Amino acid sequence: MQKHRIVVGLSGGVDSAVTAYLLKKAGHEVVGIFMKNWEDDDDSEYCSSNVDFVDAAAVADVIGIEIEHVNFAAEYKDRVFAEFLREYQAGRTPNPDVLCNAEIKFKAFLDHAMRLGADKIATGHYARVRHNETRGRHELLKGLDPSKDQSYFLHRLNQAQLAKTMFPVGELLKTEVRRIAAEIGLPNAKKKDSTGICFIGERPFREFLNRYLHTQPGPIKDERGRTIGEHVGLSFYTLGQRQGLGIGGVKEKGAARGGGEHAPWFVARKDMERNILYAVQGHDHPWLLSRELVFNDAAWTADEPPSPGSMAAKTRYRQQDATCVLTLDEAPGNFRLHFDEHQWAVTPGQSAVLYDGEVCLGGGVIASATHSA
Repeated sequence: MQKHRIVVGLSGGVDSAVTAYLLKKAGHEVVGIFMKNWEDDDDSEYCSSNVDFVDAAAVADVIGIEIEHVNFAAEYKDRVFAEFLREYQAGRTPNPDVLCNAEIKFKAFLDHAMRLGADKIATGHYARVRHNETRGRHELLKGLDPSKDQSYFLHRLNQAQLAKTMFPVGELLKTEVRRIAAEIGLPNAKKKDSTGICFIGERPFREFLNRYLHTQPGPIKDERGRTIGEHVGLSFYTLGQRQGLGIGGVKEKGAARGGGEHAPWFVARKDMERNILYAVQGHDHPWLLSRELVFNDAAWTADEPPSPGSMAAKTRYRQQDATCVLTLDEAPGNFRLHFDEHQWAVTPGQSAVLYDGEVCLGGGVIASATHSA
């Protein structure tokens, strides 16, 4: 096997640690880089980048590689966080992890690694890259562990990025990654997986957004237009949300379609112009179900869109692939997906990601969805 100089993004977590170990063991020249992407209130209980760097440095020490601390906070604020706030202010629910991968990890970090003389970069993502000789291009594949596959978050990577990227743990199950980490005595072998958005961490989401967004309270109405509560600002709610609505419930018989009179309430629509939040009762209420969506701002791993036709897609990260048909929309740059089955709480701002079997084709940002009623 050809030996490379590979720069690994060490996050302080177990996946990137095992990534660096596997590459070093295979004989590559490995350099670790810790990316600092957020500086505001970084010393608080919620933001743990100092702790993460200590963990990453300890890993580098055990494996026997150099580690460099690089600050991408300015790029992150410009390219990821500003867009994140714009989307929330517009009432949509963006996915900052998708943007972070496209703009920071596989752009700013990749550029930095190339300046260091790297042949390739590697991260601890659960995905795979394969060169398809017949088609003469690189393909992004799902990770072999179906419960950990992260190709959804990587769907905006292009041919140039895929050509320079390696995902060693994408070939493994998470249990195997943990086993390797423990076997070689990595100090973070039992560290729990990070959850939450990179710059928010575990902090209360509403409290965090309140610092940055201008919000205005308004009514929560049901499908009949009756006021059933008050929202604290449309930006704080996402379609399908069940918790935190503060609705006692409308006890009138027949008030709910898709659920009984005591069925839980879900956020179903936002009227930005009139500042109204609509909630409905019952998980399977028609307002929460869609067979069709339109997406734009598309990115394709092959650097060109796939031919219209039958394929599969996800409209949120943790869902099964759903069969659908891709067509071009009348509006330039827009694509339309028509699903065989109803999709639940399709949310503008989230990503629709397309698949052909295990191959991730790319996708775009959901602009709108056609509801059943």
